[in-house]
Parts: sequence; structure tokens; C-alpha cells
Amino acid sequence: MYRLTIKTGFAAAHNLINYQGDCENLHGHNWKVEVTVTASELDKAGLAIDFKVLKKETNGLLDELDHKYINQHEYFKDLSPSSENISRYLFQKLSKRLNNENIRVERVGVWESDNACAEYYE
Repeated sequence: MYRLTIKTGFAAAHNLINYQGDCENLHGHNWKVEVTVTASELDKAGLAIDFKVLKKETNGLLDELDHKYINQHEYFKDLSPSSENISRYLFQKLSKRLNNENIRVERVGVWESDNACAEYYE
């Protein structure tokens, strides 16, 4: 098996729902995002998936969130936009875009600060 990881990011505002504390107030983060995929085979060029493709698909999805108020995104209308829920959202959307007979999204990590990350995997 092969495992490939890219790192990217986005900036956005949110506030947590049903939370007692400062994060219930509107605030923003410069989120870092890590996406890891696995593959069992390589193509003729010796690649599992081109990093350019992985970055393009991920950044295309992050454009939906970048410089936005995440609570207004359709997916988060009734769901607290925590790092945990953002990582699950990105995992599910990227899985639909990338998964095939060879490639599987393994995990998505969302860092809300240099010291705090939430990951989603199945």
C-alpha cells in the first residue's frame, strides 16, 4: 500500500453551537488541512495519484469555505461547525470526488491552531 498526504488550508469565521464559552462567539481561524489517501497500485509514471490532482480537488472544495462564515454553509445550517465536523464534511466530499478502485481517502485532519487538530476517518 501507498499513503500520500497533502497539506493546504483556508481562512474562515465560525461560532460553535451549544457550546458554553468563548468559542460560542463569532471568531475565525486560519485552518490547516491535511488529506491522506491510500493506493494499492501505481500508474505507468510511478504515481498513485498526482499531487496536483489531489491538491486541485481539495482546494476546489476548500473554496466553498474560504473567507466565509461557515455557519451559513448549507451543510452546517443545523450542525456546529467544529473542527471535527469540518473534517468529516471534507472527508465525505473528497471521498465522492476521489475514491475509485485504487484510491481511497484515508483521513482528513483539520488544524484550527498549531496545537489542535481533529481528524475524521472511516
